[in-house]
Amino acid sequence: MPAIRSTLVRRGIAAAVALPLLALAACSYGSEAKDDTKAKVAAGSKKIDGLDSVKIGYFGNLTHATALVGNQKGFFQKELGATEAKYQTFNAGPSEIEALNSGSIDIGWIGPSPAINGFTKSNGKNLRIIGGSASGGVKFVVNPKKIKSLKDVKGKKIATPQLGNTQDVAFLNWIADQGWKVDAQSGKGDVSVVRTDNKITPDAYKSGSIDGAWVPEPTASKLVAEGGKVLLDESTLWPDKKFVITNIIVRQSFLKEHPKAVEAVLKASVETNKWINANSDEAKAAANKQLESDSGKALPANVLDPAWKSIQITNDPLAATLNTEAEHAVKAGLLEKPDLTGIYDLTLLNKVLKGAGESTVDDAGLGVK
Repeated sequence: MPAIRSTLVRRGIAAAVALPLLALAACSYGSEAKDDTKAKVAAGSKKIDGLDSVKIGYFGNLTHATALVGNQKGFFQKELGATEAKYQTFNAGPSEIEALNSGSIDIGWIGPSPAINGFTKSNGKNLRIIGGSASGGVKFVVNPKKIKSLKDVKGKKIATPQLGNTQDVAFLNWIADQGWKVDAQSGKGDVSVVRTDNKITPDAYKSGSIDGAWVPEPTASKLVAEGGKVLLDESTLWPDKKFVITNIIVRQSFLKEHPKAVEAVLKASVETNKWINANSDEAKAAANKQLESDSGKALPANVLDPAWKSIQITNDPLAATLNTEAEHAVKAGLLEKPDLTGIYDLTLLNKVLKGAGESTVDDAGLGVK
């Protein structure tokens, strides 16, 4: 099992002893969970696998649009029949991984970093990635008065959401590609990397305590609404401008014991993604309505519209890019080289895709052998 460097543990990066590194999801906003059991069971339907419910977790964030829209429009409940779709919303990766491991949820939408961490910390025994959900939605936004070009970033204070999270690793890798030096753990060097919770990053920007931020949506668009400028869209750094930002994971024991239920959720996910891509404006409104239901606050149009445009909804888990993200963490000194063989099981997803007349997807050699 890859060992996480002890300095990160001492810093208590994930606040959970069992999940110290790479534990925050790409769009983390804290660590509290919210239980939502409002799902309506269709009359006359039958239970799947004899289950009373399937417990689904996701973040209240636009990069989890499949889960947001699937909940709001009832796609999951439709496929599960008399088995109730129960939802929990999370603000950070550690709590969702813990919920998965404990059985509090069965299936979850989550970012690549906690998926990698949850898999490696359990010696590959607790979770599987069973599908993709979203690509993109990450931008480098700066104060245009202080930073006018990429070379101006040197010497500036740039925020990332958390030491070791997906955006932090991406920014550290970008810094290294410029030939600059930064100590990954302290954030000190040619660029000052300031780890800042996404929910307070806009205030930090307004106060002038940071000069920019490498952040996910909707934080990036919130900064733009405050006068920031997009200096770089992370998608431009990836082949075909695609990289994984949200995966679908499942508890391995649940996958083994209830494959029909997992297949139903995946079928609903594929149907939701098809509907989102065919009805962008209506889907955007549905996602925002579910955000409001979950958090009590909807996103304003000047944040919602540009954020939505930068996110690609996809069934493809973009497995090769997850492996590359792990390599970037190793390169930054935040992770010892992991063995990710078996992190994917796309069997049921490809079955669903074939049935829907869609193209199947690849696990980049990281599937179950």
